[in-house]
Amino acid sequence: MGPTASGKTALAIELVQHLPCDIISVDSALVYRGMDIGTAKPDAAELSQAPHRLIDICDPSEAYSAARFRQDALSEMADISAKGRIPLLVGGTMLYFRALEFGLSPLPEADPEIRAELEREAADLGWETMHRQLESVDPEAAARIHPNDPQRIQRALEVYRLTGQPLSRLHGQEEQDALPYHLVRLARAPSDRAVLHQRIADRFYKMLELGFEEEVRRLLQRPDLHPDTPAMRSVGYRQMIRYLQGEWDRETMIERGIIATRQLAKRQFTWLRSYPDVHWLDEEAGNILQQALKILRTGLSLK
Repeated sequence: MGPTASGKTALAIELVQHLPCDIISVDSALVYRGMDIGTAKPDAAELSQAPHRLIDICDPSEAYSAARFRQDALSEMADISAKGRIPLLVGGTMLYFRALEFGLSPLPEADPEIRAELEREAADLGWETMHRQLESVDPEAAARIHPNDPQRIQRALEVYRLTGQPLSRLHGQEEQDALPYHLVRLARAPSDRAVLHQRIADRFYKMLELGFEEEVRRLLQRPDLHPDTPAMRSVGYRQMIRYLQGEWDRETMIERGIIATRQLAKRQFTWLRSYPDVHWLDEEAGNILQQALKILRTGLSLK
């Protein structure tokens, strides 16, 4: 586990060269076909070294959920285990990790009428006001959700209007489905936040060099994709779309894209700090691979 741009994929590829592991991606954007550059999807050379499951399994027009991820991941884990190998789950979508390990909350299905009502209110009042509205009914969820995250604000308010209960309380009523695996949890992140911020900026510029703008232009040419499609609201894609629609100039798009990615990393850190029994790998202590192998060999009783 770890924040975006922390080096998780590189470490995972090294690990499969030393241990009988098969990688399962835990990333809400890598599931989408055709979204390769802006998601920093492993390239063909990396995938030939270390194939990843649960990559390129959805069209961007489809919605993919934590519930579907849990079902897919459990199926892949069972298949890997049946072959006498070890599932290695790698990614930064912490909601998916928690859904897999701790089960899913009994949340209501989306309601189109309430969603449309919330969209209309947001258009009139702005999402910051909607966030303040959320604070009044569910302060715990509001503290966890950034005021610039309309998708999650909308969902939290939707759940409250459907059930009369705060989303945070329903999350506390998770279904406890036992996970039939012994888990070793590793987290990779530089201890110096400035180092991570520089990696995020460097990677965003690299995406631009690789053709990120062209990738998004191509996606937007599809009649079934638009800026509010869940896949198109991924970090980086939202900012690029606003540039392509003429709302921002290129410099603003780059600045906002990097800032949004930093905010994502901050949220990932917040999730990780609350996660139980995590082994943090220390980049300053040197050789991350050896640190990880030592922990795994102890935790999994490997030779």
